[in-house]
Amino acid sequence: MAEFVSISRAEDLGEGDIRAFDVRGTKIAVANVDGTFYAFDDTCTHMGCSLAGGDLEETTVICPCHGSEFDVTSGAVLQGPAREPVETYETRVEGGSLEVSS
Repeated sequence: MAEFVSISRAEDLGEGDIRAFDVRGTKIAVANVDGTFYAFDDTCTHMGCSLAGGDLEETTVICPCHGSEFDVTSGAVLQGPAREPVETYETRVEGGSLEVSS
């Protein structure tokens, strides 16, 4: 069973925003897509850039360094140069607190 860690107030991450959080030593990015939160590794699998600094277009995050595109719902690579997906994590909102599985 996954253990969840509180990372922020849900209301602090607006629609269309991405922020990176340190969750027990792992940098995890969280995107708010139309009120649904998606969590995924913050590190691009191509050259290690922070995905939280990229652009979010619907459910696609675009790496700011070389333009790799990932699906925030599954972690899948949609466009290279990255070839490996990023890991995704479960999210939930409990009492207004945004939580991520660890």
